[in-house]
Amino acid sequence: MKRRNFLKTSALASTSVLVPSFLSATQALRTLSSRSGKNLVIIQLSGGNDGLNTIVPYRNDIYFQSRPSLAIPANEVIRVADELGFNPALEALRPLYDAGEMTIINSVGYPNPDRSHFRSMDIWHTASNSDEYLSTGWIGRYLDSNCVGCDQIYHALEVDDTLSLALKGEQYAGFAMSNPKALKRTTNNRFLKAIASEDHHEEEAVAYLYKTMIDTQSSADYLFEKSQVHQSKTTYPKDAFAKDLKQVAELITADTDTKIYYVSLSGFDTHAAQKNIQSRKLTQYAEGVAAFVKDLKAQGLMEDTLILTFSEFGRRVKQNASNGTDHGTANNLFLIGGRLQKPGFYNAAPDLINLDKGDLRYQVDFRQIYATILDRWLDTAPHKTLGQSFDLLNLI
Repeated sequence: MKRRNFLKTSALASTSVLVPSFLSATQALRTLSSRSGKNLVIIQLSGGNDGLNTIVPYRNDIYFQSRPSLAIPANEVIRVADELGFNPALEALRPLYDAGEMTIINSVGYPNPDRSHFRSMDIWHTASNSDEYLSTGWIGRYLDSNCVGCDQIYHALEVDDTLSLALKGEQYAGFAMSNPKALKRTTNNRFLKAIASEDHHEEEAVAYLYKTMIDTQSSADYLFEKSQVHQSKTTYPKDAFAKDLKQVAELITADTDTKIYYVSLSGFDTHAAQKNIQSRKLTQYAEGVAAFVKDLKAQGLMEDTLILTFSEFGRRVKQNASNGTDHGTANNLFLIGGRLQKPGFYNAAPDLINLDKGDLRYQVDFRQIYATILDRWLDTAPHKTLGQSFDLLNLI
């Protein structure tokens, strides 16, 4: 790999201070345009959320037998279908489900699953086969090959201090930023500005790094200006996850040129004392998303926004001795939006009889969902990004 390409995919080039080729300062501060285009918001539940206690098969005896102290009691489940219901912590999402704005896909996974957090997350980020190791993510490759205008401005924003592999491409990458005001304050440092103004053409790698500093300063100005355009009046929960979603809603409403947003919520690795921990995390997720959707609806933007929620794997069917669950395989995945083709449950409940050494067998390859989003939401040929063809699903 060339030094320049190595730097682009390294951690150094993915931080908020060093991010590849975006727009010039004059381009960044241009007059606001009218709202246009579709927005994709990806929410990552890190740690491996227990799907069986999230979407509960409340009529399945095997579920209760496998989890004598961990199963959600049938009388507490929010029953939204004949066999499946919501964990009571997801109460805030029920209005979205009832309104036809939520699709739940069961048994999502991939062949030959890996139970390592890091490896499985890499597989989801890169859309690779389980025995294939890629250095670029599926969104990053979309930016490389299909994103019009990405040579001038960032198209994907992660609300964090570091950039996930999913947003790293060979030529372009997403932008990581946890707070626009803090980012602007950092990049306005006189020392950094002085360094960035120097000429460094004698060495390609050094020149590249200094160029990214200049581009980042321009992008910081742009994002800060956009963050001042609209202040949400929607009441959000006080936690950090909801704060991130509020920031995304404000940027979407301000009509930034960013069209893909990436947000994470951690804490789902529930090996012990799972019930209370997961309940708190699911409540945090549901109430944050409910406020986010309410905010976008108030601005007339929900029809053009698609929210994808995933976790790197599910948990084993049987509980462990610590009143928790260990790493499993297939899991459920949520889509929320105003243009869903099949709201409600997309497919049948997980099969708890035909297991793979105690784990759920996947029925839907997660790359089919990526391919469908690429084709029908981002308007690009999926194989250019995924490197192979997958059957599309009737989702959007």
